Amino acid sequence: MGAVTTDNGVDRADRVPKQDRSRATRQRLLEAAVACLAEHGWAGSTVSVVAERAGVSRGAAQHHFPTREDLFTAAVEYVAEERSTALRALFPQGAAGDRRAVVSALVDLYTGPLFRAALHLWVAASNEDQLRPRVTELEAHVGRETHRIAVDLLAADESRPGVRETVQGLLDMARGLGLANLLTDDTGRRERVVAQWAAILDRELRD
Repeated sequence: MGAVTTDNGVDRADRVPKQDRSRATRQRLLEAAVACLAEHGWAGSTVSVVAERAGVSRGAAQHHFPTREDLFTAAVEYVAEERSTALRALFPQGAAGDRRAVVSALVDLYTGPLFRAALHLWVAASNEDQLRPRVTELEAHVGRETHRIAVDLLAADESRPGVRETVQGLLDMARGLGLANLLTDDTGRRERVVAQWAAILDRELRD
């Protein structure tokens, strides 16, 4: 049997590896963009810098992401989704019985390179009219997803008065710890705050 071809004569068997390579290139660009943004900020993170770090040509980068704004908003969203998946994987059966572990994992979301990259993107968006609506939409999406994950992992019943605000307060606290961590190693205080919030959640969310 001969090779199966598409209508324009392209061998499908040859196309699949090309599609795989395209996905791999896109992923390398996204990961390199987040790393550059976290290390160098918006001003130092150009498409050329990202392409070089990813080991691809500038033309290949612009094929996947025509503008700088496309690249960096997609990059932060991509890593946010990866982190959300990883967070859920830590507690495949839920974790209502170990709320301290959940609080600690949520705080970790805000103390790594993703948060640092997102912060640079927020600052840039405050001065870039083209970037602002994209980042606003992205932040709303990431915020909703993180809140949903927190509710699921904590087995929080948001139909009860005050529970939604308690979960949101936890996430706001985690973001604040992430900001503090940008300047100093705040590990000791962070661990005490995590323990206190776990105790608060055990009290507020108990049946």
